[in-house]
Amino acid sequence: MEMQWQKLLTTKRYGHAEVTEDEFGRSHFHKDQDRIIFSSAFRRLGRKTQVHPMSLNDHIHTRLTHSIEVGSLGRTLGIRVGELIQDQLPEWATAYDIGMIVQSACLAHDIGNPPFGHAGEYAIRDWFKRQENSALLENLSDSERLDLMTFEGNAQGFRVVTRIENHLFDGGLRLTYPTLGALLKYPWSADYSGDKGKFSAYQTEVEILNKLGKELGLIEKSEGCWCRHPLTYLMEAADDICYAILDLEDAIELNILTFDEIKPILLTLCGDTSYEAEIFTSQASARRKISALRGMAMKHMVSSAVQAYMDNQYLIMRGEYTGELLADGDPGVRDGLYQAKKLAREKVFPDTRKTELEVGAYTTLGVLLEAFCHAVHDNYKLQGEGLSYRSDRIISLMGIHAPSPKLPLYKAYMRALDFISGMTDNYATYLARQIGGLS
Repeated sequence: MEMQWQKLLTTKRYGHAEVTEDEFGRSHFHKDQDRIIFSSAFRRLGRKTQVHPMSLNDHIHTRLTHSIEVGSLGRTLGIRVGELIQDQLPEWATAYDIGMIVQSACLAHDIGNPPFGHAGEYAIRDWFKRQENSALLENLSDSERLDLMTFEGNAQGFRVVTRIENHLFDGGLRLTYPTLGALLKYPWSADYSGDKGKFSAYQTEVEILNKLGKELGLIEKSEGCWCRHPLTYLMEAADDICYAILDLEDAIELNILTFDEIKPILLTLCGDTSYEAEIFTSQASARRKISALRGMAMKHMVSSAVQAYMDNQYLIMRGEYTGELLADGDPGVRDGLYQAKKLAREKVFPDTRKTELEVGAYTTLGVLLEAFCHAVHDNYKLQGEGLSYRSDRIISLMGIHAPSPKLPLYKAYMRALDFISGMTDNYATYLARQIGGLS
């Protein structure tokens, strides 16, 4: 069984009963990009941690600048692959449509990440796993408990674009199915998340996931578990390229690494370890030197990913490919990525200031979860009657996310997580201080 581009590129939108008309100068997929960029969730990424929390250096990547850069690479990857498979596409589809779908998915790929980056994800998971909080989860199903104890930015992102942004619980951003499909890095529920805890759909969105899979003609592996959309591999490659190079670039900005430490890695990623440029021996700043190599490395990595996609196209279209394009392409790219991740793991991630702020993130999110989840639990148990003044005030802070007392408890907790995970680093820190009486 093989997926078909005619279905994979449907112009149907989730949340719309009918296919909308093209507008002058804007394709269906161009509209997706515009809706993502102009959403408040996308804008808030500008105050959310990429790797280094709450950095005072303006050159350090935030989730917003990272997403924009990933989108730029994703567009190139999409166009390059689109040109090579043009004869397989529907008559109306062009390589630039492919590029636009991948770019839109890239722009939204981190839109559900909580404050403080991955430390925020771990903080939320660990809070729900604590023994003292087990009473809050007593009446939930195993799958519902698993969602909370395995909080995932990818699954929250899928929820943001299909439920929360713009049309609240009425289609979200109402994106096309191909853009949503390309966004789903892990198109299955937490039941299939494995040891790494990776999944892209909470129980609240499994119904949407299944509808998406059928509309796009994805291959169903088992109930609630689908193969990836072929364009997801290009989104993943764009993200990995940016992670590999730009994390190291940030480390230089923060004086954690020197240019000489990462130069051999970048040369490996460029495919030319003997390359020497005059700028390397000049008085130019480390920032200028790394930018001279960055473009070369990205160009080589893009070409490697495109070639790997074409080499594995048969397996990809059958939903049988389980590799990663950058690992299965040029050996130099594979080795350079390994070296980059190893260096980051050994020297960047253990940085003292980063560690201090991540431990602080645990405390901050713990205060917020304690306040909002207990208030939500009380609201559900008391059915809105006799709620304490404090819990009532906390519920009111949630605004449009505030759950009705009649809402099932699991869904009420998800509303609390919508509110907390949507916060910027700054606002989460401020609100935790206010709630904790520390201001």
